[in-house]
Amino acid sequence: MTDTLAKETARSNDSAPDTRRRTAKSARADARKTPAEKIRVFVAAENRLLREALARVLTKGGCVEVIATDSAAPFHTDALLDARPDILLLTSRGSLQEDLSAIQQVRAAAPAVRILLIGMAKDEREFLQCVRAGISGYLLRDASAGEVLQGVQAVHAGEAVCPGALCAALFRYFESDTASLPCVSGRRRLGLSRRELQLIPLIAQGLTNKEIANHFSLSEQTVKNHLYRMKHKIGAEDRLEMVQLYRTQGFLV
Repeated sequence: MTDTLAKETARSNDSAPDTRRRTAKSARADARKTPAEKIRVFVAAENRLLREALARVLTKGGCVEVIATDSAAPFHTDALLDARPDILLLTSRGSLQEDLSAIQQVRAAAPAVRILLIGMAKDEREFLQCVRAGISGYLLRDASAGEVLQGVQAVHAGEAVCPGALCAALFRYFESDTASLPCVSGRRRLGLSRRELQLIPLIAQGLTNKEIANHFSLSEQTVKNHLYRMKHKIGAEDRLEMVQLYRTQGFLV
């Protein structure tokens, strides 16, 4: 009995270094693991109650951090630029023109931010115009909490999000005649650069060259050079005619 205990004790002592080595390796492996970065979301909704409700829905999932909230009416990009989110969750203000204006402002000021819009109704025309303006996802107002969270995760992963019926409308739209799409054919014909595309909505808003230069941290002369080339590409004589022509080409709605 004593000999057996002695042998077992010896075996236990011999294996102790291996156990300690395994434990040390596990500790180092655990130390290397870092928590997954949360999706940074900016919530813009028309009233405080809705903003707080959406924030609760998103943070409950554990993978989302609501970094800021703001009113959707009117929407200002300054707070968005300060917050530097991954996703803008924007609720419709009930006016297509106001929604399109907000989307275009964000696309011009922060093109890396993906926009998930919670729309008002299953209106194919309005949905398609919002897609053209630059949204990455579209949910209906009656979407569930789970659908909103899944939508944010999908858009962050680079996927497109929209209800089935509207998704079918999008396929039909492209299937019918791709060449007739102003947003496709116009940009191809005009050969606009990425920066020139960003200038279009600001020109339409009536900003001066100096204001546009400050917006993009450019020199005023650089903006003048961009405008000269843009007018030449579309064949416009002045800024007003340029805006009107860009609108007919589908760059502005």
